[in-house]
Amino acid sequence: QVQLVESGGGLVQAGGSLRLSCAASGSIFSINAVRWYRQAPEKQRELVAAITTGGSTDYADSVKGRFTISRDNAKNTVYLQMNSLKPEDTAVYYCNADLVEGIGWVPLEYWGQGTQVTVSS
Repeated sequence: QVQLVESGGGLVQAGGSLRLSCAASGSIFSINAVRWYRQAPEKQRELVAAITTGGSTDYADSVKGRFTISRDNAKNTVYLQMNSLKPEDTAVYYCNADLVEGIGWVPLEYWGQGTQVTVSS
């Protein structure tokens, strides 16, 4: 069964760092674009960062210069390094990826279960 599993969330003080991981497991041929979203209480889910198959990246203005998205294709894993964290970064962070399960197959979109990030002031 193909799935995405996030890890690395937790409680950190403002100014601290966390690294989130998103690991794809199951029968996977390749991972295309991957995105990190977050959702704070009573707020809409927002796109935080994205990385393409070729490694091009894009970030929300609110995290530029503080967050870095990267990928390790050999491990089927994408990371989100979060530095200089602020209380407003507190949210559940979700991994979203387009996975290809076989040669010539159409990519399917998958979501992880989410990981809580809490930044205290």
